Amino acid sequence: MYEPIRAKSVHSTMAGTASDFPHRSREEELDIQLAGHLAALLAATDELRGLTPSADLETAAERLAEQVARLRYGRAPLRATPSATGDPAGLHRRAHTLAGRALVVAASRADTAVAILTAERMDAHAAALSDPKELSPAR
Repeated sequence: MYEPIRAKSVHSTMAGTASDFPHRSREEELDIQLAGHLAALLAATDELRGLTPSADLETAAERLAEQVARLRYGRAPLRATPSATGDPAGLHRRAHTLAGRALVVAASRADTAVAILTAERMDAHAAALSDPKELSPAR
Protein backbone atom coordinates (compact mmCIF):
# COMPACT_ATOMS: atom_id res chain seq x y z
CA MET A 1 0.00 0.00 0.00
CA TYR A 2 2.59 2.52 1.04
CA GLU A 3 6.17 2.39 -0.18
CA PRO A 4 8.76 4.15 2.02
CA ILE A 5 10.83 6.98 0.54
CA ARG A 6 14.23 5.71 -0.50
CA ALA A 7 15.90 9.00 -1.49
CA LYS A 8 16.82 11.91 0.73
CA SER A 9 14.22 14.62 0.88
CA VAL A 10 14.93 17.85 -0.98
CA HIS A 11 12.99 19.64 1.75
CA SER A 12 15.49 19.04 4.50
CA THR A 13 16.19 21.79 7.03
CA MET A 14 19.43 23.70 7.25
CA ALA A 15 19.63 23.26 11.01
CA GLY A 16 23.05 22.19 12.13
CA THR A 17 24.77 22.73 8.79
CA ALA A 18 27.54 25.21 8.13
CA SER A 19 26.58 28.11 5.92
CA ASP A 20 28.63 29.02 2.86
CA PHE A 21 27.92 32.76 3.21
CA PRO A 22 28.32 35.13 6.14
CA HIS A 23 25.31 36.24 8.13
CA ARG A 24 24.91 39.60 9.81
CA SER A 25 23.20 40.13 13.10
CA ARG A 26 20.06 42.21 13.40
CA GLU A 27 22.10 45.01 14.97
CA GLU A 28 24.54 45.03 12.06
CA GLU A 29 21.67 45.15 9.57
CA LEU A 30 20.08 48.05 11.44
CA ASP A 31 23.44 49.88 11.52
CA ILE A 32 23.77 49.50 7.75
CA GLN A 33 20.18 50.64 7.18
CA LEU A 34 20.54 53.62 9.53
CA ALA A 35 23.83 54.70 7.97
CA GLY A 36 22.16 54.62 4.55
CA HIS A 37 19.23 56.76 5.67
CA LEU A 38 21.56 59.24 7.36
CA ALA A 39 23.82 59.41 4.29
CA ALA A 40 20.79 60.19 2.11
CA LEU A 41 19.68 62.85 4.61
CA LEU A 42 23.21 64.28 4.54
CA ALA A 43 23.09 64.48 0.72
CA ALA A 44 19.77 66.34 0.86
CA THR A 45 21.18 68.65 3.55
CA ASP A 46 24.23 69.37 1.41
CA GLU A 47 21.97 70.25 -1.53
CA LEU A 48 19.94 72.57 0.70
CA ARG A 49 23.16 74.21 1.88
CA GLY A 50 23.85 75.16 -1.73
CA LEU A 51 20.38 76.64 -2.21
CA THR A 52 19.79 78.32 1.13
CA PRO A 53 23.05 78.56 3.11
CA SER A 54 22.60 78.77 6.88
CA ALA A 55 24.54 78.01 10.03
CA ASP A 56 21.83 75.51 11.04
CA LEU A 57 22.33 73.47 7.87
CA GLU A 58 26.13 73.59 8.27
CA THR A 59 25.89 72.28 11.84
CA ALA A 60 23.35 69.64 10.86
CA ALA A 61 25.55 68.42 8.00
CA GLU A 62 28.55 68.05 10.30
CA ARG A 63 26.52 66.19 12.93
CA LEU A 64 25.05 63.88 10.30
CA ALA A 65 28.51 63.18 8.85
CA GLU A 66 29.80 62.30 12.33
CA GLN A 67 26.97 59.82 12.91
CA VAL A 68 27.40 58.19 9.50
CA ALA A 69 31.13 57.80 10.15
CA ARG A 70 30.42 56.27 13.57
CA LEU A 71 28.00 53.75 12.09
CA ARG A 72 30.45 52.91 9.30
CA TYR A 73 33.30 52.26 11.75
CA GLY A 74 35.15 55.50 11.04
CA ARG A 75 34.71 55.68 7.26
CA ALA A 76 33.65 59.21 6.37
CA PRO A 77 30.62 59.56 4.09
CA LEU A 78 30.88 60.94 0.59
CA ARG A 79 29.60 64.49 0.51
CA ALA A 80 27.47 65.99 -2.23
CA THR A 81 28.72 69.12 -3.93
CA PRO A 82 26.00 71.69 -3.31
CA SER A 83 24.50 73.19 -6.43
CA ALA A 84 22.72 76.52 -6.64
CA THR A 85 19.78 75.11 -8.57
CA GLY A 86 16.83 73.09 -7.40
CA ASP A 87 13.58 73.24 -5.51
CA PRO A 88 14.06 74.05 -1.81
CA ALA A 89 10.52 72.94 -0.93
CA GLY A 90 11.02 69.57 -2.59
CA LEU A 91 14.36 69.09 -0.86
CA HIS A 92 12.87 69.99 2.53
CA ARG A 93 10.05 67.48 1.98
CA ARG A 94 12.55 64.81 0.94
CA ALA A 95 14.82 65.57 3.90
CA HIS A 96 11.83 65.45 6.27
CA THR A 97 10.86 62.02 4.93
CA LEU A 98 14.44 60.71 5.17
CA ALA A 99 14.77 62.00 8.72
CA GLY A 100 11.53 60.21 9.62
CA ARG A 101 12.82 56.93 8.21
CA ALA A 102 16.09 57.32 10.08
CA LEU A 103 14.17 58.10 13.28
CA VAL A 104 12.22 54.85 13.01
CA VAL A 105 15.40 52.79 12.59
CA ALA A 106 17.22 54.73 15.33
CA ALA A 107 14.33 54.05 17.70
CA SER A 108 14.33 50.34 16.88
CA ARG A 109 18.05 50.06 17.62
CA ALA A 110 17.78 52.36 20.68
CA ASP A 111 20.28 54.91 19.34
CA THR A 112 19.31 57.98 21.35
CA ALA A 113 21.84 60.35 19.79
CA VAL A 114 20.62 59.65 16.25
CA ALA A 115 16.98 59.70 17.33
CA ILE A 116 17.42 63.17 18.82
CA LEU A 117 19.32 64.41 15.77
CA THR A 118 16.75 63.12 13.29
CA ALA A 119 13.82 64.46 15.33
CA GLU A 120 15.52 67.88 15.33
CA ARG A 121 16.00 67.67 11.57
CA MET A 122 12.35 66.71 11.06
CA ASP A 123 11.30 69.77 13.09
CA ALA A 124 13.68 72.04 11.17
CA HIS A 125 12.46 70.84 7.78
CA ALA A 126 8.81 71.08 8.82
CA ALA A 127 9.43 74.66 10.02
CA ALA A 128 11.19 75.52 6.77
CA LEU A 129 8.23 74.21 4.77
CA SER A 130 5.84 76.43 6.71
CA ASP A 131 8.00 79.58 6.29
CA PRO A 132 7.82 81.00 2.74
CA LYS A 133 11.05 83.02 3.06
CA GLU A 134 12.94 79.79 3.90
CA LEU A 135 11.85 78.34 0.57
CA SER A 136 13.24 81.12 -1.61
CA PRO A 137 16.75 80.34 -2.91
CA ALA A 138 19.56 82.61 -1.74
CA ARG A 139 20.88 85.01 -4.32
